Amino acid sequence: MNERVIELTEINPNEFFGAQNSTISLLKTYFPKIKIVARGNKLKVYGDPEILDEFESRLERLIKYYNRYNKLDENSIERILTSNGKEDEERKFGDKSDILVHGVSGKLIKPQTENQRKLVNLMKDNDLLFAVGPAGTGKTYTAVALAVKALKEKDVRRIILTRPAVESGENLGFLPGDLKEKLDPYMQPLYDALRDMIPSEKLQVYLENGTIQIAPLAFMRGRTLDNAFVILDEAQNTTHAQMKMFLTRMGKHAKFIITGDPGQIDLPRKQVSGLKEALLALKDIKGIGQIFLDDKDVIRHRLVKKIITAYKSIETE
Repeated sequence: MNERVIELTEINPNEFFGAQNSTISLLKTYFPKIKIVARGNKLKVYGDPEILDEFESRLERLIKYYNRYNKLDENSIERILTSNGKEDEERKFGDKSDILVHGVSGKLIKPQTENQRKLVNLMKDNDLLFAVGPAGTGKTYTAVALAVKALKEKDVRRIILTRPAVESGENLGFLPGDLKEKLDPYMQPLYDALRDMIPSEKLQVYLENGTIQIAPLAFMRGRTLDNAFVILDEAQNTTHAQMKMFLTRMGKHAKFIITGDPGQIDLPRKQVSGLKEALLALKDIKGIGQIFLDDKDVIRHRLVKKIITAYKSIETE
């Protein structure tokens, strides 16, 4: 009788194995001729080589399903264990919905408004995209979803999320802790979006091994960003030099999304926003897209839309 040890990486074994090892119980039902022992994040299986090969193949498909949908229920397990594999491919490629990512606990992440859908479609045809609009229009969230989708589908090897370290009327220098601890609260919207889309244990692994990097814009200097999905958030607070530096970091097989709200610039009064400048300078270049979201795209509390409209009216007076 042969023995094989299969290690589950970047997966919470408690969630994958199910309550009271329900996944293991189903596996034993469909593979009665092998012995299965679960210890931590490892499976030890004993049996004849041919059956072990089939077991590993089915287990790999279960893992792929779990990684894609962040859940594993009894019906899905039974379908994967009994299908010939073609059904899974048909389901994958036959799905015409606009779902970007199956988030944590099966949450469906997809564009909510017409302009968000345009954002998604423009990203298919362009390697660099400017997504501009007021707060609450889903610019950053949709961009992060596109990045996570690209990572899951192995279109890129890493995600890089960055922001210019400009405070909205506050001073980071007075916050306690080292640079990372000072900046983490400032980067919180990016962490929040990621936590909706990637299970916490896997997200922690990605952050530790550099698959996902979150850093202030200054840390991008001198780098060439290959095989990456890169998002520059709050780009209205970049200077001319910062924006030019960031745009020229683009390496091979890279996708860049730049998000910002020209109505919330925190730069010194006489300093020109790098975002506004770039929108004008690059608007006619093929391969660079621009999408402008507005108050009709606000998906936060219903009052946010009214607040944006009210401020727009006094700012134009």
